[in-house]
Amino acid sequence: MPDLPPISRLEIVDVREVWRHEAHVFTPWLAANLDRLAAVTGLQLELEDTEASVGTFSADILARDVQSGAMVIIENQLEGSDHSHLGQCLTYLTGLDAKVMIWVATSFRESHRSAVDWLNRNTTDEFAFFAVTVQAARIDDSAYAPLFEVIAKPNHWERELRAASGVGWQRHIERWKAFWAAAIEQHPAEAERSYPITPASNRWRDLEDLGLVLSLYVSTNSVGLFIRGPRGMPSVALADRLRPH
Repeated sequence: MPDLPPISRLEIVDVREVWRHEAHVFTPWLAANLDRLAAVTGLQLELEDTEASVGTFSADILARDVQSGAMVIIENQLEGSDHSHLGQCLTYLTGLDAKVMIWVATSFRESHRSAVDWLNRNTTDEFAFFAVTVQAARIDDSAYAPLFEVIAKPNHWERELRAASGVGWQRHIERWKAFWAAAIEQHPAEAERSYPITPASNRWRDLEDLGLVLSLYVSTNSVGLFIRGPRGMPSVALADRLRPH
């Protein structure tokens, strides 16, 4: 009889076993691991702020899609979806002038999933609304692993992602690569002092003397730069730091 490989079972665990507190543990973890959300949504996410103020409320995470430059609000729940979080998402969207909403919860009521679908059907293509479930799993005594699944997204999203993977998108990637190659040829020191987030669209570097981060980006139809604080620095504190200059 042939030797059979040992195979264990993937076990779904309570998310509170992994992230014991939504605001103090899960939100900081997600802010530092936006690539996990990027992988399932198709966005390229760069952190802008956490607990971004909108009146008397605060959005859990404010990010930027580096491809389009659009602001993205991310609202988290370590529980099932509820009406209040849907209202908060829409408040943050308008208050922070964002174009993309990602609502993360352990499960979604059918009424809330339908609401996200309705928003995608009845807004222009510059807006995008995602409902994403989060679970946690492990195998035997392994480290925990997050499981994200998109259960609601823009109607045109699959079409755009398919187009993005085709020849047209490849042209953009080649153009971005050529841009950075030319920039580094003119400024060789940039290759050592800045770090590529992707080979195509974005480079960033720490401004250690100021405790800030400079991000240089190339999107589909523009180039630019922006300054942000270190992970978790509120936008108000960043503004205070920059104001004397």
